[in-house]
Amino acid sequence: MAITFLEKRKIQKRFILILGIILFVIVLVIWRGFFVKEKPIFPEEIIKPSKKVEIDFEILESPILKGLQPFEEIEPIEVGIEIGRENPFAPY
Repeated sequence: MAITFLEKRKIQKRFILILGIILFVIVLVIWRGFFVKEKPIFPEEIIKPSKKVEIDFEILESPILKGLQPFEEIEPIEVGIEIGRENPFAPY
C-alpha cells in the first residue's frame, strides 16, 4: 500500500512542476504585454519603395522565346458521340 502513496506523490510533484511552468509562461506573457514598452518607429526610419517601375522589353527579343511554338488548337468533342456511362458509380 505504501507504494501507491509514493506513486501518487511523484505524480503530484510532476503536476506541480507543470503548473509552475504554465504559470511562469502566463506571467511572462502578461508582463511583456503590459509593462515592456516597444521602441517607437519614426517616419525617417521607414524605407519607402521606389515609385519608378522599369520593364525590360529586350527579354522578349531573345532567341529562346522566339523559338517557342504555340500549342495546336484542341477541337471540341462532337455532339453525336456518347461519352462515358449513364451512371458512372454503378458496378460493372
